[in-house]
Amino acid sequence: MAMERTLSIIKPDAVHANLIGKIQAQIEEVGLSIVAMKMTRLSRQQAGDFYAVHKGKPFYESLIDFMTSGPVVVQVLEGDDAIKTYRKVMGATMFGQAEPGTIRANFATSDAHNAAHGSDSEENALIEINFFFPEKQIYHRSESIAE
Repeated sequence: MAMERTLSIIKPDAVHANLIGKIQAQIEEVGLSIVAMKMTRLSRQQAGDFYAVHKGKPFYESLIDFMTSGPVVVQVLEGDDAIKTYRKVMGATMFGQAEPGTIRANFATSDAHNAAHGSDSEENALIEINFFFPEKQIYHRSESIAE
């Protein structure tokens, strides 16, 4: 297995419902490490830039409205096959199709309010991580810590 990084966003619905810790516990239970994290509130410009790939799609404006409606928690996750592992623990995007026990099965309330975002490829993970975090803000597990 390859050591990878992926981006995770705990969306406004889950932040508002006070689910940050529960979602992070599920992430850590599958062996992923949180190596960078911050809470932020996206501007319309930031949300539009991040979700530019969806511009022109019928759900784009409601997605931007939702992602700017409250704070989000953005995280860099690291581990063996992190992208695939996190997508599996998140569950299917569509409400009601996520496997029992996944983040979305546990916490989503609709297709749009599905609690979490995760990168879908190595290329997108790199782009998405760089969107939120300069490299110097990411913890490298190989670094020693003070005793």
